[in-house]
Amino acid sequence: MPADRPESIEKIVARFQKAADPKRRYEQLLWFAKKLDPLPDEHKTPENKVPGCVSQVYVTAELVDGKVIYQADSDAQITKGLVALLIKALNGLQPEDIVALSPDFIKDTQLDVSLTPSRANGFYNIFKTMQQKAQALAGGAAPGALLS
Repeated sequence: MPADRPESIEKIVARFQKAADPKRRYEQLLWFAKKLDPLPDEHKTPENKVPGCVSQVYVTAELVDGKVIYQADSDAQITKGLVALLIKALNGLQPEDIVALSPDFIKDTQLDVSLTPSRANGFYNIFKTMQQKAQALAGGAAPGALLS
């Protein structure tokens, strides 16, 4: 367990590690999907679409009081669960902390072994998109600016 990981990620890792059975891990993901706030349709634009995902995934990021706040949605429940998990893990962190993170924590959740290769690839594409949006916000976007 890397010491430099945010507590939000550690909590998620711990939660998934309790679910020894791959079916339980999927149930956890679906629970995350259900908890995800809906993304307004006006944010479902080509600029917010995550490239390289089989399903439709949209991510927005804004800077609020120096912290990144993401919103996202997907048309596939498992992918929606993955994006919800990432939002739970990354929301409220500073942009530079998100940019410095490694997506390797997915291995600690053991979800990577349960996911199909295209979903695992999707996870990394979503993570990279979220990092790029955080990087752009760190690059001096106005406070409260919504980054598409």
